[in-house]
Amino acid sequence: MVTGERRGSARTAVVWDALGPILEGGARHVVDIGGGTGGFAVRIAEGGHRVTVVEPSPDALAALGRRAREAGVDVVGHQGDVSDLPALVGADSADVVLCHGVLEVVEPADALARIREVLRPGGTLSLLVANRHAAVVARAMAGHFHQAHELIDDAAPAARGRGPAARRYTADELRDLLATAGFDVRATHAVRVFADLVPGSVLDLEPGSTAALTDLERAVAERPEFLPLATQLHVLAG
Repeated sequence: MVTGERRGSARTAVVWDALGPILEGGARHVVDIGGGTGGFAVRIAEGGHRVTVVEPSPDALAALGRRAREAGVDVVGHQGDVSDLPALVGADSADVVLCHGVLEVVEPADALARIREVLRPGGTLSLLVANRHAAVVARAMAGHFHQAHELIDDAAPAARGRGPAARRYTADELRDLLATAGFDVRATHAVRVFADLVPGSVLDLEPGSTAALTDLERAVAERPEFLPLATQLHVLAG
């Protein structure tokens, strides 16, 4: 396993752990918004679930199709974004909705309203977003002190002509957004507390380091004191 794959497994382990119990006990209809090339979608389909990906990029959808064929599974791909969700998948049609890395680049209240439309009663939203607290620390450590300062109180600072700025959220802001949209938060997880900080050389040279790093990520995932340090926040809501 190359360094990127090692780090990737440590970065996503907490999210997969959270999804595991939700995907047990029979086939589900899972809708993956912005599912890209199918990193989550194909693996979920391999578990026997019906998976629909809504993705704006035709290139990503083409790569998703190739990945699904190679894995021997069927994944339905639709070109569109979260605003198209009800028309593409239908109201009350999804048992699980994945919204990973999407709420940063869309209007959050509208997106959550569309997700609410397609999620069946009793269904689960898996929401993964960038954490503003951790972004402040990361920019300061890189020497970008002015950017770090801007981020302290601003969820989406100016991008200075480089395209739309991504929003970032604190755990409290995320809970408030979800409550306003009619969701109940069931669990909140700290994701990538350490995985982005560990040098690749450590994962290459130290035997068992990837497994130990993954265990460490799991150990702090549900501890609220580590939420401000996590690169991403993961919430299960319904």
